[in-house]
Amino acid sequence: MTFLFDDAAFAFQALRTAGHAAYAGADLGEVLAVCRNIPDGDEAAWCREWTAVGERLHQVGAEALAAGHRVSAREALLRASDYYRTADFFRVEDRDSDPESARLARYSRQAFAQAANLFDTPVVPLRIPYEDTSLPGYLFLADDTGRRRPTVIHHGGYDSTLEELYFMVAGGALRRGYHVLAFEGPGQQSVRREQGLVFRPDWEHVVTPVVDHALSRRELDPEKLVLFGTSFGGLLAARAAAFEGRFAACVLHNGVYDFHQVPLRGLPPQLAEWVTDGRDDMAGPALAVRMAESIQARWFVRHGMWAFGAKTPAEALRACAPYHLDTAVERVTCPTLVLDAENDEAFRGEPQRVHDALRCEKELMVFTAAEGAGEHCQEGAALRFHQRVFDWLDERLARA
Repeated sequence: MTFLFDDAAFAFQALRTAGHAAYAGADLGEVLAVCRNIPDGDEAAWCREWTAVGERLHQVGAEALAAGHRVSAREALLRASDYYRTADFFRVEDRDSDPESARLARYSRQAFAQAANLFDTPVVPLRIPYEDTSLPGYLFLADDTGRRRPTVIHHGGYDSTLEELYFMVAGGALRRGYHVLAFEGPGQQSVRREQGLVFRPDWEHVVTPVVDHALSRRELDPEKLVLFGTSFGGLLAARAAAFEGRFAACVLHNGVYDFHQVPLRGLPPQLAEWVTDGRDDMAGPALAVRMAESIQARWFVRHGMWAFGAKTPAEALRACAPYHLDTAVERVTCPTLVLDAENDEAFRGEPQRVHDALRCEKELMVFTAAEGAGEHCQEGAALRFHQRVFDWLDERLARA
C-alpha cells in the first residue's frame, strides 16, 4: 500500500491519521498539505510538520472557544490532539529522556480533554482502580438520560493512545447508541510514560478491574458488555475474555494468535534463530543493520524496548514470546468476532488461526482492498468497518 509516501511506515501512518477524518480527528486537505512538506522517510521533517499543524490548530481551538464558537473549538482541538500524536509517532529512540516526545504526548492529551468538554454528549474522565494505582480512561455516554445501554469496553494495542480510541471505535459506537468505556493499561502510552508500567501477558488482570468499575456505573447494561481490542489488543482482548466471563460479546480487531511470530517472520531464519536462542552476540549486530535499513523495523523494536521494558533490541523481540493464546483461546465462551484485513502482511494468517482455535460462537470477518478496507485494522475505512462490526454486535446483543 502506498498513500502519499513510498516508505511503507510513512504511508501507513499517514493513512491512519487521514482515516480519523470520519470522526473529526483529521481533515484531508490538512493531511495532504502536511505530507507534501515531508520528504519520504525523513523522520525529523515528519515530527516538525505534524507538530506545526497541531500547534496551529491548538491555537485556533483556543481562539474559537474564547469567542464562543463551541463546535469550531471542539473540531480544531480534536484534530490538534491527533496531529500531536502523529508527530510523536516515530520518536522512539529514548522516550523516557526525550522532552519533545513528552511535550507532544502532553499536548495531545490536553487538547483532547479540552475538546471532550465540548462534546454534545457527556464525556467522563476516569481513574480506574488497578492494583495499587489507577488506569486512565474515558466514559463516552450516548446521552445524559441515565438509561442503561449496551457498552463497549475498548483498549488499544502496541502503540495507540487513549485519545485515539475515540476516532477508532467510540465515535462510531456513540452514533449507534452504545456507551464506550475506553482505557489504557500497562505498556500503553500514558501509563508507561507516567507510571513506568510495562505490558503484561495476563491481560485479564487488567480488564477485570475495568469491568468491576464499569458495573459500578448505573448507565451501563451489565448484560450487554462488549470487549473490543485493537491491533495487538486483539490478542490481549482474547486472553482477557478467556478468563473474564462477564462479556456478552468480544471483538478482536484484528485477531492475533501469537505476537512473537509477528516480528520473527520478517527476519531471515538464521537471525530469528539467534534472537530466539539468546545469541545476542550474533543477533545484536544483525538487528542493528536491519534497523538502520528499515524505518518500520527500527520503530517496532525501539517502541518494544520501551513498552516491554527491554534493554536491547533482541530482548525486546524475546519479550513478545509470552503473548500467545495457547491454552487460553479455547476458554473464551462469549460470541466472538475476529476481524481480518486482506493486505495486513504483519498479521497474515493470525486471524484465521484465532478463529480456528475458538470453541465459542464465532465469525471471521474479512475486509478487502476492493472495498477500501484491506489495510491493518481497516485504517482509512472507518465507516465501512463500523457498519459491519456494529451491525454484527446489534444482532448478537439483541439476543442477550
